[in-house]
Amino acid sequence: MAQEQLIRTVGGVRAAEIDEGLRAHMNKVYGTMSVGMLITFAVAWAVGTSPALLGVFRDPVTLSPNILGWIVMFAPLAMVFGFGAMINRFSAAAAQTFFYAFAAVMGLSMAWIFVAFTGLSIANVFLITSIAFAGLSLYGYTTKKDISGWGTFLIMGVIGLIVAMVVNIFLQSPAIMFAISILGVLIFAGLTAYDTQKIKNDYIAHAAHGDQEWLAKSAIMGALNLYLDFINMFMFLLQLFGSRE
Repeated sequence: MAQEQLIRTVGGVRAAEIDEGLRAHMNKVYGTMSVGMLITFAVAWAVGTSPALLGVFRDPVTLSPNILGWIVMFAPLAMVFGFGAMINRFSAAAAQTFFYAFAAVMGLSMAWIFVAFTGLSIANVFLITSIAFAGLSLYGYTTKKDISGWGTFLIMGVIGLIVAMVVNIFLQSPAIMFAISILGVLIFAGLTAYDTQKIKNDYIAHAAHGDQEWLAKSAIMGALNLYLDFINMFMFLLQLFGSRE
């Protein structure tokens, strides 16, 4: 069913009310995501530009992670799975706090980029990612095409990427890393459009119920999904186009 038909028919609620609520919902999603991004890059910059702080997690010369560094590297993945499993038990305020804590931990895991890459290339790749993300998210929001079928294939792709990245930790193959980076950009580009459309459709499907607590938590989960799409696309593009120190 086309989005216009959904908006007109869901629960008998007037189209204007649904449209206004949807705009507010999407603004909350993007706003929460933006705060998370700010926290991530602030923490990453603060730690990455301080040899003493970075040395807590990595060798300052080789950038190889120590035990604490390995924990920090995999902590975001564990937190994402935990968040998905526990969100129904969280209040909206607790879920938002958890998301911001996750963003800070992600910043710790990314801090090394400020030593490995030049500041200019990080800024350039961030700009490229921002433009690409905006275009892809806009496509997901405005397209009349149902792209929900992408989900299964994209999630399978993410699982494959994680396995390949873990294997390459031991192989240290530049060719494999190059292939992973290209596939990673394509997969998270697709997920950006897919997640945006899913956030929109979920809101339309539930708006008539008036469950504000659910909608608030849904906005935070949507922000987390889009945040992950942006961060991963940024990191893979940085591997491809970043200038190393």
